[in-house]
Amino acid sequence: MDPKALREEAIEATGRFFADHRDVPPDPDSEEWEAEYRRQFELAKKRAAAKRSAGIAPAPAASDDKLPEIRGAPAQQRWAVTIRAERLKAIQNKDVRGWVAGAWTAKEWVDTRDLPTPMFLRRVELQYADHRREAEAQASVLRTEQQAKAAEAAIAQRQVQAAGITVQGLIELIDASTRAAAAPRKAKLAELAVEGRSLRVFETENPAVLMVIENAKAGRAEYCIERDAGLAADLTLFGRATPPS
Repeated sequence: MDPKALREEAIEATGRFFADHRDVPPDPDSEEWEAEYRRQFELAKKRAAAKRSAGIAPAPAASDDKLPEIRGAPAQQRWAVTIRAERLKAIQNKDVRGWVAGAWTAKEWVDTRDLPTPMFLRRVELQYADHRREAEAQASVLRTEQQAKAAEAAIAQRQVQAAGITVQGLIELIDASTRAAAAPRKAKLAELAVEGRSLRVFETENPAVLMVIENAKAGRAEYCIERDAGLAADLTLFGRATPPS
């Protein structure tokens, strides 16, 4: 006897009971709703027990396992599950149906219990249209930012080539740099990778020191080097030419 299936069956039965017997269903937080839910739960248990005694395998419970869980107060969630199951049948557009099933809270579903279907559909359509406009605006901003970063990287790449800066040359300069005392790291300047070595170079809270975190076949190493102005400038330019994906 699956407790979850019994609860869902009882919730749906409670919703049908009040829909059939009341013009205005009681509040899901009310004692009346809770009492009817408990009664329906006991009836569901008896039906499941009778089927088991008769050797009949219970039919799979109708559930919304593929739908997102409804956010909200537990009492409202129980009522909202029933309302959502019925309301979604009226929405023909698959995208709209999928969006509203996850976007609306339990309170939003409960608030539509007395709303005529045409008004419900109109409300959903308007909110979905707002959602699409907002999503498209955010996508446009993201595309603009990505294009600006790509343009900046292209300029930096040309500058790197013109200056003759290479990954191997930068790593050789790092290897030749004087080691320094450790300092807390800040922003990353560049990421370098060649021949089994991967180095990430950072600014530190000490303006005279750079931090290097290296991964190689021998393992991971973390060390600091004295900051050279020319090396730092080349690393900064190289980092702009190869922004993180």
